[in-house]
Amino acid sequence: MGEGLRLLKITVVRGKTLVIRDFKSSDPYVVVKLGNQNVSMIHLTVYQTAKTRVINSCLNPVWNEELNFTLTEPLGFLNLEVFDKDVWKADDKMGKSYLNLQPLVSAARLRDILGSSCGETALRKVMPERDNCLVRESIIKNNVNGEVVQNVWLRLDGVESGELELTIKLITPVASS
Repeated sequence: MGEGLRLLKITVVRGKTLVIRDFKSSDPYVVVKLGNQNVSMIHLTVYQTAKTRVINSCLNPVWNEELNFTLTEPLGFLNLEVFDKDVWKADDKMGKSYLNLQPLVSAARLRDILGSSCGETALRKVMPERDNCLVRESIIKNNVNGEVVQNVWLRLDGVESGELELTIKLITPVASS
């Protein structure tokens, strides 16, 4: 229980081969939701939500936007949805994806147990499987700033094509001695 609040910095880097939802292109943006399970008598999922800006007429958008979330235990999944911005009607869905944050948190705990080292250190490798949306393997690292970082490419589900590139940083408070 004695863990403090941690900061999760999600950088939505870019999208690749997104689907067309307008006449010739799309105006995509990403909605990111972090779900934390509330452990009480009522099992309720509380979401923190953030979204990127709209990139007009682009199927390979570059956002490079950082979205910040506060983490509490127990952790859930990072859920992402891509939408096409429309003026006169409801925004069109362009796919959804998710990332289990437990491997990132486990790697951070491993780093804390082993002690922070100088330089960049690989802590864990996460492989694409049927129950995740990873396009390719992802290495979780401890970087030179002491942050636990994971770069991922996620497949968008429910659509013909599309991928998202994210950089996730888990920042834990320094323990006072």
